[in-house]
Amino acid sequence: MNSVVVIGGTSGIGREFARWRAERGDTVVITGRDAHRTDTIAKEIGARGLALDLARPRDIAPALADVGRVDHLVIAGVARDDNRVASYDIEAAVQLVTLKLVGYTEVVHVLRDRLHDDSAIVLFGGQAKERPYPGATTVATVNAGVTGLVHTLAVELAPVRVNAVHPGVVGDSPYWRDKPEEVRAGLRARTPTGRLATMAEVVDAVDFLLRNGGVNAVGLSVDGGWLLG
Repeated sequence: MNSVVVIGGTSGIGREFARWRAERGDTVVITGRDAHRTDTIAKEIGARGLALDLARPRDIAPALADVGRVDHLVIAGVARDDNRVASYDIEAAVQLVTLKLVGYTEVVHVLRDRLHDDSAIVLFGGQAKERPYPGATTVATVNAGVTGLVHTLAVELAPVRVNAVHPGVVGDSPYWRDKPEEVRAGLRARTPTGRLATMAEVVDAVDFLLRNGGVNAVGLSVDGGWLLG
């Protein structure tokens, strides 16, 4: 049995991972921005819920104050942002950069003394860093920044292992499953496997990064070869 903390565990892949690990018998803590919603979801999946907003990094330490030993830490909190240089929204950009880079780092800073030599961390990035799209000005930048963050954390926290998962288009995720079929069909046509990645496959990839002791400081793409399309 492991002690697992999932930052951003109330929806999407973070929730699926937390649910899967709780069902497996691990002790799981999830966080989300809204206290009531987080507590409700935590009870549904057999976890403990804490309110935490990655975009408010000064509040992270008190939010995690009574979290104990951490075997596995997954930081999956994300935000959707449509930002372009031609119509640059500074406030939105600052919020996303704070959430993804400062917030992620502060979580690790706060929990560092509760990690041990065999602990492992997985951060969430994304394939926009490799294939930007109109509106991905900030998203692509912060996801590329996750790579640098993984590298420096792996050095600073050694022997704790730190890796990242970079999902592509996850077809059954809340964000993509309601997109028009023609949009998803076009994406499938450009993916060598002929289908989109699933949440279960991303969950499996995260678990692999956490449990395989020989994997450290890497970014694992889960996209069915989409970047080759």
